[in-house]
Amino acid sequence: MNEKNRNINGVITPQQKNAFFKSVLGFIRKNRIGFALIAALFVIIFILEQILPSSSMLFVVLKKGAIYSLVAVSMNLLNGFTGLFSLGQAGFMLIGAYTYAIFTIPLEARAAVYQYFDGGIINFTVPVPVGLIMAGLAAAVFAYLIGLPVLRLKSDYLAIATLGFAEIIRAFFQWDKLGPVTNGSNLLKRFPSFSSTLYPFFVSGICITIIVLLINSSYGRAFKAIRDDEIAAEAMGINLAKHKQLSFTISSFFAGVGGALLAMYQTTVQAAAFKSSMTYEILLIVVIGGIGSVTGSILSSFLFIASSEWWLRFLDDETYIGSFRVPLLASGFRKVVFSIVIMIVVLFYRQGIMGTKEISVDAILRFFRKLFGKESREEAA
Repeated sequence: MNEKNRNINGVITPQQKNAFFKSVLGFIRKNRIGFALIAALFVIIFILEQILPSSSMLFVVLKKGAIYSLVAVSMNLLNGFTGLFSLGQAGFMLIGAYTYAIFTIPLEARAAVYQYFDGGIINFTVPVPVGLIMAGLAAAVFAYLIGLPVLRLKSDYLAIATLGFAEIIRAFFQWDKLGPVTNGSNLLKRFPSFSSTLYPFFVSGICITIIVLLINSSYGRAFKAIRDDEIAAEAMGINLAKHKQLSFTISSFFAGVGGALLAMYQTTVQAAAFKSSMTYEILLIVVIGGIGSVTGSILSSFLFIASSEWWLRFLDDETYIGSFRVPLLASGFRKVVFSIVIMIVVLFYRQGIMGTKEISVDAILRFFRKLFGKESREEAA
């Protein structure tokens, strides 16, 4: 808080605390329709879980889409709102996934998991919420240390440096000397996971809300100023190094939490899975949704997962009409069609699906008011 929110001794007074809580309540009242829609979404998901089998592809898309939404929004905070082109997301997800898995494996299961390393050297277990926070903090600490030299670079050089970091981390975590902690190149498993689709939605929703609040704060405005023009931002008194480091660290924190959620979804962790292609997928989601749009990243995450995992799956199956075999339909054709669809989207939506715009409840209500107002005027005429 600034000096206006403090008394002479620098202590926040009860009156200022009351003002803060009133502002929070005002925010809730202002966005009550949005909160009601979110609550309705949770209710619908809960009902679907009672009706549909747990193996339904719908739940695969919803779970993975929620996780990828968080990682994509965290990447958009850095690439879209601060203007820093980083490709180290997979590395921070790896750190988060490993941190969560290492510290949440039950003590009785460690001997079996670390069978090649005498049960490992970690002899305690933390609760799942603590494990998620630790996953984010571990990624944030690595990001802070790496950001000290790396954030001096710009554009493509920064992207290459962060991509190299991600590859180094992936190799480092598979090093046998770290086996008592990371289990080397072997799987980490038997840590707590989730079965309900509501869990990743709940965790991702909280994290994305925090990111949105940050973007709409004075720090977020500073990030956007740096993105638009670094020289002008510095002339306005914005500390470039401090704000770049802050954005990089916060983005990595939420990428670490996303990595932990991904580990919970997959029920196993292995460093070999966190390749650079995972970063490219997240970057593609951000570009398709719109660089600088939170709702665009969320929307494109679900569309990306649904298209790649579900809707186009039939293209990998050989199909016969009588004795005639439909050409091209075979294993791998799904990826060809998916690539063509992405190319078409990028060509016709050069700024992404949403561009820099956001979907808001007020905008939706205005749209329907205009629509029904126009129809009523036509009927009256």
